[in-house]
Amino acid sequence: MSDEIKYKNNPLNGVSLKKLLNELVGQYGFEILFAYLNINCFKTNPSVDSSIKFLKKTEWAREKVEVFYMYEFKNYPRASSEQFQLPPRDRIVPDGQMAGEPATLSLEDAERLREKRAKKAAERTHGAGFRQGPGKRFAAKKGGYSRNENEDDKASHSSADSDVDPWAKWKK
Repeated sequence: MSDEIKYKNNPLNGVSLKKLLNELVGQYGFEILFAYLNINCFKTNPSVDSSIKFLKKTEWAREKVEVFYMYEFKNYPRASSEQFQLPPRDRIVPDGQMAGEPATLSLEDAERLREKRAKKAAERTHGAGFRQGPGKRFAAKKGGYSRNENEDDKASHSSADSDVDPWAKWKK
């Protein structure tokens, strides 16, 4: 694909971070941006200049804002799986797809979206309580991982100290 077509079909081509942020803040405000994106620069002492400074330094946050700009503010159709793998500045939209009206967003919708994301995250981590070690299984617990005795009955403990201190055997 030629560079001319790539730039022509890239909705972020020629859009500076400052212009992008000014458009988003003008349309939604910092409160909505924080509610949807959960980036602290939109909550703690928010300003366009401080947000730009943070976003220029932090790639993941900048990409999150650019994706929000493309798919919520410009209302482009969602990216294909191949395009989704690319950073937002490298994505192209097919010929004929035009930007739509900005999405109408509210704090209530943001809360529902946050709950939905939390539920999905809990489902992904459910059942992931065990972590495979080198030949042994470890059970997740608050504060770290402990050895799961049911998985490795061959473990011999020479003293009661080894139950409390996993390095006791090494220290001797």
